[in-house]
Amino acid sequence: MKRIIFCLITIILAASTAAFAAEITVAGKLQKTVESGGWVIDGKSKYLLLNARKFQSEAWFKEGTNVEAIGDTKDVMTTYMEGTPFEARSVRPLEQAETRRVTRVMVSGDSIVQAQPDTAILNISVVTQAKQALEAQQQNAVKSDAVVRALKAAVGSGAEVKTSGYSLQPQRVYKEGQPPNISGYEARNSVTITLSDLSKVGAVIDAAGQAGANDVGGISFTLRQDRPAKDSALKEATREAVSKAQVIAQALGGKVTRIVEVQEEGFQRPPQPVYQVDTFMKRDNASTPVEVGSLEISSRVQLTAEIETNL
Repeated sequence: MKRIIFCLITIILAASTAAFAAEITVAGKLQKTVESGGWVIDGKSKYLLLNARKFQSEAWFKEGTNVEAIGDTKDVMTTYMEGTPFEARSVRPLEQAETRRVTRVMVSGDSIVQAQPDTAILNISVVTQAKQALEAQQQNAVKSDAVVRALKAAVGSGAEVKTSGYSLQPQRVYKEGQPPNISGYEARNSVTITLSDLSKVGAVIDAAGQAGANDVGGISFTLRQDRPAKDSALKEATREAVSKAQVIAQALGGKVTRIVEVQEEGFQRPPQPVYQVDTFMKRDNASTPVEVGSLEISSRVQLTAEIETNL
């Protein structure tokens, strides 16, 4: 009975000791052992690596390399018991840890891509003035109807003509020391035209002017499908940033080992200049010239790279 109790106490103590086994760090040179495929870390004490195969694929894992390992000792029996049985969670070469210098650099890359616009947007208005509000409104309605019909005929199918604004406002005369006096009323009806056939832009302006439009706010050009151009600009900006990081690494006698972070700082598509067109200044037989030009799509990328050097 006493023998049984003693064995139970021994088992409990052994289990308790294993449960409270602390993680340790050992350092020394890698050495082969007499056991088949066996390796020890030979430092102040010898530790037999029970899981050496886990690290043998590393280029630095060879005889004579100084290493540092973190793991636990194990209460197991081996054939020759050459060192304390040790299971490593991690092993690293000390020479590499001592000579390896890592620094981070932050660089930016910029790119501008030229793209041909595929859409024109025009803003055309009819402005009328009269002494009475109703008169200004009625005159505007007649002229605006004629302008809209002329625009739809000029742009053809596939274009969009829509009302974008309407206002009826009093016109005031200001005199010093007197309250403002209403001298008349102004009605404004604005129409926005969106079309894909850029060759019709001049003809549309001419048709609007001939029908009675007297305020052409301007023209802007854009891309409906801008994803390919944006992707191209982003790709080139990223390449430039990576190239800068590599140049810095070479200048330091090292290499880029890791891209830590990449941020796109924003896509920009500068608007095409707005063309102001005065229909009253046109000659009777002259058509309105419109030069489309190209759009510039720009992208900027900020990149953080990790560089390994021996400096």
